[in-house]
Parts: sequence; structure tokens; C-alpha cells
Amino acid sequence: MRPHELERKNVISKEARHIGTVVGVEMDISTWKVTHLRIALMDKMLQPFGLTLEKTPGIKQVETLVPVDIVETVADFIVLNKTIEELKEIIKKASL
Repeated sequence: MRPHELERKNVISKEARHIGTVVGVEMDISTWKVTHLRIALMDKMLQPFGLTLEKTPGIKQVETLVPVDIVETVADFIVLNKTIEELKEIIKKASL
């Protein structure tokens, strides 16, 4: 699968909650491997992750990175092998 084919796929948590949509990927250019998915979080998922969307002109969504090693399956949508609670810590680390 090519990296651009992941874009616009919905991302689902382990407990089947829709958390957002893939808007891009991060790559390690020394190995040319995808390391993270860049996910635009759904507005309803901001509060569970302790995030807010500032009322700043030009900012329309909150994006975060999740490592590809937590991806369980990729098909019409992407399923992660972590619950929302487990994803909180991962997203917190990614935003540091």
C-alpha cells in the first residue's frame, strides 16, 4: 500500500470508537518507512483526550500523531489496538 492511500481513511479505536481521519503520514527518511499516522481528531474526541480547539482564525482541526505499531488492521478503515484511555498517553507524549 502506498502512503497516500492511507489518507482520508477513518481511524477506529480498539473499542470501536471513531476517533478521526488520517490526513498524512510521518516517515523516517533514513529507512523510507512510515513511522506515524497524522490523524485529524473528530471534535467529539477532543475532550476525552484533554484537548481543545482554540478559537483561532485559520485553525479548523486538531491533529495528532500515532505510531504505526499500534495499528491492528488496515482495510476500508484503520483499526488501532489501543482503547481511548490507552491512546490518551500516546497522544500526550506526541504533543510534547
